[in-house]
Amino acid sequence: MLKSDSIPAGKTPGAPDGNLVPKANRRPQVVDGFLRQREYVAAEPAIVEGAVIDQTPSQDATPAPEPAQSTVAARPAGEIELKLIVDADRMAHFNAAPVIAAHARNKGSRKHLKSVYYDTPERALRRDGLSLRVRQIGARFVQTVKTDAADDPLRRGEWEASVPSLAPDLALAMPFIPEKLRSDLEAQPLEAVFTADIHRHARIVDLPSGTVEVAFDHGELTAGGRSTPVSEIELELKSGSASSIYEIALRLAEHGVVKPSIRTKSARGFDLAAGAPPSARRPRKLRLDASVSLDEALATILRSCFLHLLQSLPAAEDGRNPEGVHQLRVSLRRLRSALDLMRSVGALSNLDALRSETKWLAQDLSAARDWDVFGLETLPTIAKACPSVAGFDALGRAAAKRQSNAYRKAHHALADRRCAVFLIGLGNWIETRGWRSDVAAEDLGRLAEPAVNFAQRVLSEQYAKVLKRGRRFKSLSAEELHRVRLATKRLRYLSEFLLPLYEDRKSTRRFSRRLAGLQEELGAFNDMAVTASLLDGLAAEPDSAVAAAAIAGWQARASIGIQPSLQGTWRDFTAARVPWVSA
Repeated sequence: MLKSDSIPAGKTPGAPDGNLVPKANRRPQVVDGFLRQREYVAAEPAIVEGAVIDQTPSQDATPAPEPAQSTVAARPAGEIELKLIVDADRMAHFNAAPVIAAHARNKGSRKHLKSVYYDTPERALRRDGLSLRVRQIGARFVQTVKTDAADDPLRRGEWEASVPSLAPDLALAMPFIPEKLRSDLEAQPLEAVFTADIHRHARIVDLPSGTVEVAFDHGELTAGGRSTPVSEIELELKSGSASSIYEIALRLAEHGVVKPSIRTKSARGFDLAAGAPPSARRPRKLRLDASVSLDEALATILRSCFLHLLQSLPAAEDGRNPEGVHQLRVSLRRLRSALDLMRSVGALSNLDALRSETKWLAQDLSAARDWDVFGLETLPTIAKACPSVAGFDALGRAAAKRQSNAYRKAHHALADRRCAVFLIGLGNWIETRGWRSDVAAEDLGRLAEPAVNFAQRVLSEQYAKVLKRGRRFKSLSAEELHRVRLATKRLRYLSEFLLPLYEDRKSTRRFSRRLAGLQEELGAFNDMAVTASLLDGLAAEPDSAVAAAAIAGWQARASIGIQPSLQGTWRDFTAARVPWVSA
């Protein structure tokens, strides 16, 4: 969507000092799942089903004349947007899909967008979560600064100004740059990092539930001698319910392979310039006010799980960074725990289907992660410690083949239409808070109750389960320790979700550290069992039997040595005061 010149979103129009609008005066746009959110100030915006809707004229309207001078003016609009990655050779087929052909107002408009992204040689802006670009749109040049908010990468600040050319005007950007970075920018000249050359065909689609701008983007990003294609469909809500976006997305998924994505062109371009794979980050720490309702807490928890999932997808699909598959598996485990948590609210008919799809995707990723750990951590560590043992090279080659096969299985699952439909459906359920209409009438009142009441009950029940499974800890068998590990892992996820409600208590941090330490040691014990199962599959490989035996012997000895440490960690955990019980 093309933006008019504006004052920074979330700033008071006409305020030269750039002070933030007081929180009570902000009108945030509801954004869950992979819907991108930006702050803005608008005069009397319409509110439809919880979302603030852009009231600026549609692209079919005649644009207002552009000011002649460079200005920073008020942004009157925000976005609710979903991006779908598609194959370039299928773009025309999606454009002719029945949902588009039957409901588009007309043939739409075509634009050629040329953008240059800038940063310092040391990438000071990118390190701080900022991007600076200048885009040419016809005869216009628009400079844009974007930033990720500290508590939600989906919610982005954006500030625009007209400039005379593709060269950036740093003075116009400075009011929106953190003060700590300004000296760096003044000392280091900006350089062009990469360019984006995009052809956009935008159409307005009207459905009974809402009006959506569907933009078909194709082109490429270029950095030095490298380039990568861009082929994506952006669905932006113009009016009505956000469910119309998901309706179109699901209809397009029936027409061909689509991949929901929140990875920006900026992130792709900087990785391209650095020759680096997509990054995979750990989930951000949740923030929950102690007075929040259960309904709002559940929405925040699910958004966090879904955001982590979508952030991990690019690295997992790329395959070069093993952390991608790892974080994607973690995100799916967190999501399953969140869905299980919702069972405590009452009977929800959709939960089993969502949980089943989550489990399916996680299972198809598990082997890839197991072979990553074996090939990148277990095998090289033991081979280095046993230089006189023969066969580690042969064992490594055999493991690499298994790893390659496991990654093919994982990539097949991620490319499956089933995965896309699951993600879109999950996003829709979170966006519309589908559990409200799914929960039984007698349980509906629980959603309005304080979340702390719910948290105390759920955490107490799971903590009691961990203690029960860990009774007589010193004498537990490997199978029994595995059951303790599963209960501990669930308590860990529940604690990540719900302990932010008790963040002001000193006992919260101490309990969290000891719980994390227990899960880590139990996980290391479990990794040994996984290694044993992998070695069983490699036993018949030529020239690797001695090395496989060495690994088995090494880990058998380690499993004995870990016992005293594990028992001490268990004692520390059980001695920690639980934070959800008042003194």
